[in-house]
Amino acid sequence: MRLEFRQVSKVFGAKAAVDNVSLSLEGAGFTGVIGRSGAGKSTLLRMINRLGDASSGQILFDETDILALSGKAKRDWQARCAMVFQQFNLVPRMDVASNVLHGLLGRRSTLSTLFNLWTEADIRRALEILDRLGIAEQAGKRAEALSGGQQQRVAIARALMQDPRIILADEPIASLDPMNAQVVMDTLKRIQTEDGRMVIANLHTLDTARRYCDRVIGMRDGRVVFDGRPEQLTTGVAREIYGADASFSESATSTAIEGLGPDTKYAAALMGD
Repeated sequence: MRLEFRQVSKVFGAKAAVDNVSLSLEGAGFTGVIGRSGAGKSTLLRMINRLGDASSGQILFDETDILALSGKAKRDWQARCAMVFQQFNLVPRMDVASNVLHGLLGRRSTLSTLFNLWTEADIRRALEILDRLGIAEQAGKRAEALSGGQQQRVAIARALMQDPRIILADEPIASLDPMNAQVVMDTLKRIQTEDGRMVIANLHTLDTARRYCDRVIGMRDGRVVFDGRPEQLTTGVAREIYGADASFSESATSTAIEGLGPDTKYAAALMGD
């Protein structure tokens, strides 16, 4: 399993959101992408999932250029490359189990989707995934009745329903409190290690990147300015990635419960996307 970027750029008007990125990821691993707002992190993930196209370059998965796919081949790729969003993207008034089953939409006929015609095997698998994520008891509730952390786990369950090779998580904990953030990150890490899937997550805090990632990619102004192991992510390196001066306080970016303080709002503005 190899994902490779070859001189990939995405231009909006006169601005390059992603600027000539070349890198490769191999095997099951947890990669974190960090950088301040507007660095190009979300654009990078959306191109992998084909929610957006590149202006130039290639993105290859096992030697297949996914940017060249269209029609059914593109839909098949999106089924193999699941996306988890910051705002969950659930159907609020629909029950949890049905939201999870919607992970199969790309593989079901329009008629079966329209009338919610799921097989017994599909329903059983959805409930098993919810049980694995510790929220099986919520299966019959409306998604809108759940807490933010529970909704994000439902979104992850929906992604797992696709049985993807890659899970892309775009700021999956940015809108969660520290306790729920830890639960969600623990869930993603467990899925990556137990299932042997590739996970790529945009993250907004350094402690989260160090704790969960095998590799960290730092982006600034659309370019990759750091690519290394978590222990190489020093405060000095972080200042370079975020374009911050000596007043930058890493403690202000912590997601740990004991790390919360008056600087949190400043940190969110600097590091969010």
